[in-house]
Amino acid sequence: MNRLLPPSPDRPDLAPARGDELRDERELAEYEPTGDAVDQQAAAWLLRRQRGLGAQAEAQFQAWLSESPAHHAAFMRHQATWAELDTLPAHAVERLRDGLPRALPPNPAPTLTTPTTTKRPTQPQRSRATAWLSPHALRGLVPQAAGAAFAVVVAAGTWLGYDQWQNRALFSQTFVTARGQLLDVTLPDGSNLQLDTATRAEVSLYRQRREVRLPQGQSAFQVQADPGRPFDVLAGPLRITVLGTRFSVRYTADADVPGGVRVAVEEGRVKVAPASAPVDADDPLAGGAGVLLTAGQAVNADSSGHIDAVSQVSTAAFAPWRDGRIAFDNTPLSDVLAEFERYGDTHLRIADPAIARMRISGSVDARKVENFALALPRALPVVLRDAGNGEREIVPVPVLP
Repeated sequence: MNRLLPPSPDRPDLAPARGDELRDERELAEYEPTGDAVDQQAAAWLLRRQRGLGAQAEAQFQAWLSESPAHHAAFMRHQATWAELDTLPAHAVERLRDGLPRALPPNPAPTLTTPTTTKRPTQPQRSRATAWLSPHALRGLVPQAAGAAFAVVVAAGTWLGYDQWQNRALFSQTFVTARGQLLDVTLPDGSNLQLDTATRAEVSLYRQRREVRLPQGQSAFQVQADPGRPFDVLAGPLRITVLGTRFSVRYTADADVPGGVRVAVEEGRVKVAPASAPVDADDPLAGGAGVLLTAGQAVNADSSGHIDAVSQVSTAAFAPWRDGRIAFDNTPLSDVLAEFERYGDTHLRIADPAIARMRISGSVDARKVENFALALPRALPVVLRDAGNGEREIVPVPVLP
């Protein structure tokens, strides 16, 4: 019969140990493993090493570890599971704590005690996992600490595996449009994305949430309603959250194009908040940081995530690029040309900073830059001058002598 036999407290050559360690040793010495004996032994050694071993006990552990590759593999597996517990968020710890009694032996009925926050100066600080899965807590669950350790590791491993399964993407794909290209995409959940030129959208659909990262460009979204699976768009410093609606997001981080984020809502409700702000899992559109937009509203944010006041947007001004048009309202001429350059080369250049600051309003076809160039002298006091190599320079109207 395979027994786990750490040092016995009755041996005269064993140095005096703490009372709780002596109790552990007696329990472990009397313990008869059930199920996979190697796993039981590995879990028991893991539990003891969390408290700390003396030199002699450490030597015995190393001897056990070297007896078989199976010993080493089992211990490393349990140690990795234990280490992962420290990475769990608070809500995950509570879920594991609640589910733990069901994974332990039925007799006696287990109860998990809440750990105290009191620290003893003479003892090293324990990890978050060790704090609530300590040997003291385990002793209150079952008479055999080794059995409890094994149950904890199995329960934790099962929970972590389930958590990883929950967070594994059901669908993951990146969509990219080249300069001048538009793209219409229907996702497996029924949502629709319309990508503007020079745009990258990284889509991941999970069992409990949906996510699109927008590192560059702009897209219009028609999100299939699903209250149980929020839909997030991560654009620069912002997180845009919906449950099902129509809206657009623009994020132009390129240095040659005006930066920041713009969100406009065509239908429904949209939550705009800093990407680092906490999200209410029960009500993703709940208050807190950020603003809640409704149909006909828009908001801008700078590259640091500062959100401006909410503004109104007309239906005609909502994502005009879907029809191949560029719209601008009192926009500096330099920004207008930069927007044209996203779709193709304009062959138009500005050398005078005063002209670059001139403002213009209108709506033009993004594919017909020549029409814009011909109309420009009628809208501003400028003319076009041949600069060679097919380039034209926008200069002030000459002053007659």
